[in-house]
Amino acid sequence: MEDKFKTLEEEILACKECILCEKRLAPVIGQGSLKAKIMFIGEAPGAKEDATGIPFCGRSGKFLDELLLSAGIDRDKVYICNIVKCRPPENRDPEVKEIETCSRFIEKQIELISPKVICPLGRLSMKFVMDKFGFSDEIDVIGKIHGKVFEGKETIIPFYHPAVALYNPNMKSVLKKDFEILKKYAD
Repeated sequence: MEDKFKTLEEEILACKECILCEKRLAPVIGQGSLKAKIMFIGEAPGAKEDATGIPFCGRSGKFLDELLLSAGIDRDKVYICNIVKCRPPENRDPEVKEIETCSRFIEKQIELISPKVICPLGRLSMKFVMDKFGFSDEIDVIGKIHGKVFEGKETIIPFYHPAVALYNPNMKSVLKKDFEILKKYAD
């Protein structure tokens, strides 16, 4: 599997299929265990991620670490990535066409890691993951389905993006409560 991941990494590094590659510093491929039971999928890298190539390494990442710790989960035991691998200009949301262009990479990551639980972080990631795994009819606003468990071949548990708590500190307790759900999947 490591060879397949190395090949995928090379494909991502060489990708020039959309405008996001034009100003990227480093594609953000992903980080964590290739044997992870739990996979977190964000939407797109931010400035710190673009500078380092490491997902969730900025302020949102620090809070994600706090959330994982509160649920008793070691960050090294999960896999963390984004739908798109390059930072959109000015941290805007990735566009539908950009998501479509980059989706083959995240689909391959999911296939190779084969997690038991996939946790989309944020509304765009939630829509992508739920569409992909046959839960299109269940899609609603993130405020209504965050922390809900959707059982299928894979278990899907959408969460608010950790950045929401940076702008609204009252959301920290909501996210921590949601992450408690993961305790039963961690072992």
